[in-house]
Amino acid sequence: MRCVVVLVLTLVWCGAAAQIGGISAYEFLNAPNSATVAALGGHHIALMDDDITLANRNPSLLNPGMHGKAALSHAFLPSGINNSYLGYARYREDLRTTFQAGLQYINYGGDLVRRDATGQALGDFSASEFALSGGAARQIEERLSVGVNVKVLASQLAGYNSLGLGLDAGVHYQDTTGRFQISLLARNFGRQLTHYGDAREPMPFELQLGIVRELKYLPFRFSVVYRYLDRWNVIYDDPNAEDNSTLTFLGEQQTGGRGAGAVFFDNLARHFVVNGELLIGKQRNLSARIGYNHGLRRELRLTDFRSGAGYSFGFAWQTRRFSIAYGRGTYHLGGGVNQLSLGTTIR
Repeated sequence: MRCVVVLVLTLVWCGAAAQIGGISAYEFLNAPNSATVAALGGHHIALMDDDITLANRNPSLLNPGMHGKAALSHAFLPSGINNSYLGYARYREDLRTTFQAGLQYINYGGDLVRRDATGQALGDFSASEFALSGGAARQIEERLSVGVNVKVLASQLAGYNSLGLGLDAGVHYQDTTGRFQISLLARNFGRQLTHYGDAREPMPFELQLGIVRELKYLPFRFSVVYRYLDRWNVIYDDPNAEDNSTLTFLGEQQTGGRGAGAVFFDNLARHFVVNGELLIGKQRNLSARIGYNHGLRRELRLTDFRSGAGYSFGFAWQTRRFSIAYGRGTYHLGGGVNQLSLGTTIR
């Protein structure tokens, strides 16, 4: 099993083309699949608990504590767009393996207007995409686990169809106290089997590293995710952008672009997603969450106005029978996206 995981990660590292958002097929895979992920910055890959929505992102988080867990999540996007997720997990003691099945579905609407190059309406069309996934994970050492998700991907956009296969592979480690956890994850490795036009499009592949640290004397844990380990430059170079920043030096004003140092640190910061979670109560069944995604904030910033783009928050409440979580991510000055998740146990 260990050799298989090492081989998979090696193939992913060597064979995948580094891509960023907007130039790949199946970009909906990067949308938060649950309120937990939405509240914690859109990426959360290193926390092993009983939340199966996290295992859909990182299969190595599957564990026996998820046995019988089911989850349903829905995001309320603008313009009637729907993004939903349904998942279920079971543990097989004879195989010492935890399995999961999930469905992520996004519907862009059935009344979209098709227009020609001059703007004339040519009728309505529909668009939707889904990912049907199945995964498994097992513990191979005392504190080390590995997991793999296989996904069947389908996309239908205005009469153009695409079918693909995707793979997620992860390795997770936690120390003896359980307060420190770390994960290495390769997401969305695969290819299109059929494509929209004449050319095959790349997958939204991404290599991520995440850590979770819980403080010893305070019920608070924070997480840091480093995205695009396989790619350094994640800044889009817009040839039409104008940089009119002004620098005052020794009483003289100089107009020009940012220096190399500013560009370096901006690019570095775009790789990070940070979040924190305050655990409340003796049973820690209530949690308050907050997250920050610098890359998202820079990509969605407005020149003349400040907005909350990149910031997120939410909460979760859990009882013996069910759990409920809420997350809100801000993407635009006009508002954000609300996401609600429900969980229960089905034996």
